[in-house]
Amino acid sequence: MPEISRFFGIVIFMYFKDHLPPHFHAEYAGEEAQFSIETGDILAGNLPGKQIRLVQAWIELHREELYLNYFESQKDNAQFRKIRPLQ
Repeated sequence: MPEISRFFGIVIFMYFKDHLPPHFHAEYAGEEAQFSIETGDILAGNLPGKQIRLVQAWIELHREELYLNYFESQKDNAQFRKIRPLQ
């Protein structure tokens, strides 16, 4: 599970050849959630409200890069790109 970003204690990562719809995983304080790249909605799991809002703000800034990483992750020998953290 390659880490693609980290900010305010939140770790963002993707799995190789993960299922549809395009999404990523976020972990904070032992909790994990899957976020839709398209909508920013939580698909599974949960995080505290403040961290959900931070992740959703980050998605708005980096949606295109997230899609590129997700589609890259479907390839053999995928190479993830780090995405700038929320500051």
